[in-house]
Amino acid sequence: MDLISRINKNFQDSISTKQLAADMLAEPIAQAAQIITQCFLNGGKILSCGNGGSASDAQHFSSAMLNRFEMERPGLPAIALTTDNSTVTSIANDYHYNQIFSKQVAALGHAGDILLAISTSGNSENVVMAVDAAHDREMNIIALSGKSGGELGERLSLNDIEIRVPSDSTARIQEVHLLVIHCICDLVDHQLMGG
Repeated sequence: MDLISRINKNFQDSISTKQLAADMLAEPIAQAAQIITQCFLNGGKILSCGNGGSASDAQHFSSAMLNRFEMERPGLPAIALTTDNSTVTSIANDYHYNQIFSKQVAALGHAGDILLAISTSGNSENVVMAVDAAHDREMNIIALSGKSGGELGERLSLNDIEIRVPSDSTARIQEVHLLVIHCICDLVDHQLMGG
């Protein structure tokens, strides 16, 4: 396969995955945006976590809330648990890498807050442990996953929302996760600010 054909195939695969996801995920995305908006209106905050590309997505979401997405508005309280290198490395060193998010959730999370837990496979143990810690703090979970949903999907309660991308390709899942995050940001802005 030549390079141009391979590029076209990647674009087509991405488009197909997004079209399939749009049909399957519109309702849970709307639900996620509604509970995030209500969380902010109630004075709560969003904690987000993930590894690798999912860590970047967690940070992207947090920055869109704290700063702005596409419209001018006051900053909204969101914290990416992936960004404090001193905290992450001290937890990993003193305890275990699997606890880098759960210890932060236990310290920073309160009842009524939300954890945005991102794992393409659903099997990132540190993200799964963060979900358990969030449940202990009476927080709701919005889980972005893919593939079979993995352990993450199994740990969710009835009050949680799973947005599972219908794909086994990590690249396609991550592409849809970013679009999901943009949809949520847009819906939150629309609900809070109108227009």
